[in-house]
Amino acid sequence: MSEAKPPKSERADAKPADGAPKGEKKPKKETAAAAPKKRTPKPADYEPRLKSRYKSEIKKRLREEFKYTNEMQIPRLDKIVINMGVGEATADSKKLKSAMEALTAIAGQKPVATKARKSIAAFKLREGMNIGCKVTLRKDAMYEFLDRLVTIALPRVKDFRGLNGKSFDGRGNYAMGIKEHIVFPEINYDQIDQIWGMDIVVCTTARTNDEARALLKEFDFPFRN
Repeated sequence: MSEAKPPKSERADAKPADGAPKGEKKPKKETAAAAPKKRTPKPADYEPRLKSRYKSEIKKRLREEFKYTNEMQIPRLDKIVINMGVGEATADSKKLKSAMEALTAIAGQKPVATKARKSIAAFKLREGMNIGCKVTLRKDAMYEFLDRLVTIALPRVKDFRGLNGKSFDGRGNYAMGIKEHIVFPEINYDQIDQIWGMDIVVCTTARTNDEARALLKEFDFPFRN
């Protein structure tokens, strides 16, 4: 009697249905990956308005006013630090998330959370808890924020009477506070759940208060005294 032949699917010389030789892995189908969203690139010769103004006008006037002998002595902007305190974050973490989203929209840069340095039992505060957020702006982002601050945000402050001209620390840095973050045009008033205040510190390379004040006046800071 002849032996029964095995089914066709079990024969050694059988080929898979897709035509690939036995023993070789079936190639995976390539899936089209979602293309990442790209921001509109800025022109190669793009330069913020205040930055070009500093190079072409402000440096010359400061050099003539203070009689600098070396160009490196001329004060310039170093960085801008924006800090937002969120004390409610100790009880509700969503408050911190909301504040960070608002600061991201204002600065155009993702902030970092600030943590408590020590524990305070009266405020139910423990060391290391998130109590706010901050962001540091440099280079072009610094000039762009400063332009929006002086030309748009400050004029929208309620009952604004000018900036305090004495809020310098003696080393060329100027600090100011804003009670309502909604003065910035990036914030949609209808979509916010709470109004936040913020501190803005403008750091310069000036060595004295007079030099720093003269530099910021050239950037149209509206000092009242």
